[in-house]
Amino acid sequence: MPAPALRTPPGPKPRLPGQLLLAFRRDPLRFLERMAHDYGDVSFARLGDRRVHLLNHPDLIKDLLVTEHRRFHKGRGLELAKHLLGEGLLTSEGDFHRRQRRLAQPAFHAQRIARYATTMVELAERTSERWAQLATRTPMPPVLDIHQEMMRLTLGIVGKTLFATEVEDQAQEIGQAITTSMELFRSFTTLPFASLLEHLPLPSTWRFLKARARLDATIYRLIATRRTAAEDRGDLLSMLLLAQDEEGSGGMSDQQVRDEAMTIFLAGHETTANALTWTWYLLSRHPEVEACLHAELDQVLDGRSAAAEDLSRLVYTWRVLAESMRLYPPAWVIGRRAIEDYEVADYRVPKGSIVLVSQWVMHRDPRFFPDPDRFDPDRWTDEARAARPRFTYFPFGAGPRICIGEQFAWMEGVLVLATLARRWRPRLAPGHRVGLQPSITLRPLGGMKMVLERR
Repeated sequence: MPAPALRTPPGPKPRLPGQLLLAFRRDPLRFLERMAHDYGDVSFARLGDRRVHLLNHPDLIKDLLVTEHRRFHKGRGLELAKHLLGEGLLTSEGDFHRRQRRLAQPAFHAQRIARYATTMVELAERTSERWAQLATRTPMPPVLDIHQEMMRLTLGIVGKTLFATEVEDQAQEIGQAITTSMELFRSFTTLPFASLLEHLPLPSTWRFLKARARLDATIYRLIATRRTAAEDRGDLLSMLLLAQDEEGSGGMSDQQVRDEAMTIFLAGHETTANALTWTWYLLSRHPEVEACLHAELDQVLDGRSAAAEDLSRLVYTWRVLAESMRLYPPAWVIGRRAIEDYEVADYRVPKGSIVLVSQWVMHRDPRFFPDPDRFDPDRWTDEARAARPRFTYFPFGAGPRICIGEQFAWMEGVLVLATLARRWRPRLAPGHRVGLQPSITLRPLGGMKMVLERR
């Protein structure tokens, strides 16, 4: 007997044209949550001109990102991200991606990353001192947007450790360019015929092009300066400029270096800044967890600055960060485009379809994380982690395209959190409403106003 025909997965049915696309644009997190809750581990929705499938089981996530990864390319969002990032590691495909990753990998070797720890702590201490100066100027504890503060700090870290230059003084201007790019990128990725927008003389298009030009100017200036020096300063840019392919095809052009540098420049501070922002928010809402964090910092650091060798002992600090990224993953969704027909759980995914897996949805699945909305760092004990399937948690992606800077980000997050929490207890400002802004990353809508209280 012939095999039964594969079915289209279940999913929401619109009552009006464009209804589902509007619902997704309005609240993509809620939309994906409802798809998984109402229709199971494989669901389908037609969003405008796109066929979108959502997978929400660790086995299916593993297949998409690891086992069957060659049957997919990047999703629509990252294809459009080429307008900003070019052909960097985040957006490139196939042999070119493998070559670029091979050239960039030495810059993220564990021993090289460990050298960056001192700079991370120094810049975090500089932030702490600036906060202390602000606190002396007013009788009341200062109120700051902790998201802007973390963006400024991580921008300084990525500039110093990966490009061996000071960019902290330019943080406001560069940060505004990044924010503009992020906001407009969401429109580019959710509107029908978005690929045409860059070619239309719209105000939003001009703002995007201006922001991109501002970021380009910074990157190309660094490249030009470093080409002249032709030396290894121990940073990523040096590695990119000096790298030679083992197959004899030479190094990278300025354009290729620009694309990789832009990718690291943005991804290397945006995601960590968001992770830290949400961590401060969660700690302010859970003083019992904060007390355990402070106890570990007092015991391990005993009043001194943190260092790379402390990472293995800052176990609870790591758990706090890991749990924060479970609840508020900086990368909240991963998209792939099927380059051939794909079969999953007796369903058919036609060639050209978009397949999504969502950290936001999977990380909150009660099958694997009981009482999923509860902030509980003890979910990350060795025993608890061993009891869960591997792909229930993937804040940095998985497979051959896993974030190349994952270990850098973990070290930065733990050391910055330890350095600042040693002296400060940020508290959510009275009246500040916390909202979610899911764009390329999961930002807090309207920032995160917090009162800086000393410990």
